Amino acid sequence: MTNSRERTRFIRFAIVGAIGAAIDFGVFNLLTHFVPYFRENAVFAQAISFTLAVFSNFTWNRLWTYPDSRSKSIMRQWVQFAVVSVIGLAIRTPIFLWLEGLLIRTFSSWFPKGAATPIVIAHNAALAIVIGTVMIWNFIANRYWTYNDVTS
Repeated sequence: MTNSRERTRFIRFAIVGAIGAAIDFGVFNLLTHFVPYFRENAVFAQAISFTLAVFSNFTWNRLWTYPDSRSKSIMRQWVQFAVVSVIGLAIRTPIFLWLEGLLIRTFSSWFPKGAATPIVIAHNAALAIVIGTVMIWNFIANRYWTYNDVTS
């Protein structure tokens, strides 16, 4: 990225994404540790944690990353951001499901049972991978669709 405005936007988008990732990880781990249903159904926990992170990301991206994007109504931008996010969730969920099983099997032979079980480690590793993967999709899609009214 040679354009300094776009580079700044990407850095802000990544910071907002890091805050969203903290929300995503925090909610995911609270659900999978303290709600028995989600211990066995981590895919639903990651969908809920993702949704809460999306609300945070939209708010901060609108206010901080793209404050100059105001030619569209907030509702239109929210719908566009939500569509991009749902597509991101559709990308992320099957990858998470595949990685979850693979990493649990892998980590079960590497880590002994203890405070951080192979399942906890695998869940968080899978979540980290899918968050990073979907961030690229989210930035490109939101920059060129949701926030296409800002100049480069």
